[in-house]
This record gives sequence, C-alpha cells and structure tokens, in this order.
Amino acid sequence: MEISGGMFGTIDIAVSGLKAQSRQMDVISSNIVNVQTTDAGDGKPYRRLEALLEADEDGLGGVRIADVVKDMGEMKRVLKPGHPDADEEGYVTMPNVDWASEMINMNFASRVYQANAAILKRYQKMVEVGLELLK
Repeated sequence: MEISGGMFGTIDIAVSGLKAQSRQMDVISSNIVNVQTTDAGDGKPYRRLEALLEADEDGLGGVRIADVVKDMGEMKRVLKPGHPDADEEGYVTMPNVDWASEMINMNFASRVYQANAAILKRYQKMVEVGLELLK
C-alpha cells in the first residue's frame, strides 16, 4: 500500500483533525450549556448531542464529522416539586447530559486539537529551516 500526498498529506490530515475537533468541541459545549435545560423549545428536555467521526476517503486522508446525532439514552427524573416543568408527582425530566463526562470529552477533544496544531507548527518550523538552508 502506497501512501500518497507527502507532507501536504500530513498537513491535510492535521487540518482535518483541527476542523473535526473544533466541531466536536462545539457539540460538547452545547451539551454542557444545556445540562439543566428542561424545555428545549419543544416542551421536551434537551437531548445530548454526539458528533460521529469518520475517516476521510481511503482511511488515510484525515477525519471528518460524519453527522451530529441526538443521544437517545434515558432521561433522568429528579424530584423538584416547585419546578415549572414538574409533573403531577413533582418530578422533572432532566436532559441526558452528564456534566462530568462532557468535561472529560471536552478535555480529550482539546488535547487532540492541540496535537494537530503542534503538527502544523512543527511543519512550519521544518519549512523555515528548509528555506534557511536554501539561502
């Protein structure tokens, strides 16, 4: 199997990683912001979003967000008798977002983003050294 693209392939992969992780952090941010949203505008609690990543083309060209889907996991019910969205028994259906898990996901996405940025920075340094050698 031959890997084509050379250094530009490396740049494309790093840039695709930056774009995908940036979008991933947007999705995670939405989840964190809505951790207490009991009415997402349709009378139902906010449902956690999840970004689905997939490899580009032949699996060697980087990564992209294939889709952003709603997590259909079970919602939590919390006893809050005075809450405006409480049912007859005083329970409120809360979003299926776990704040701690989302913070871990954000940390991971941030680290992957930083790793891709470091690749681009090292590539820039290699180009600068190459140009310096040509002088």
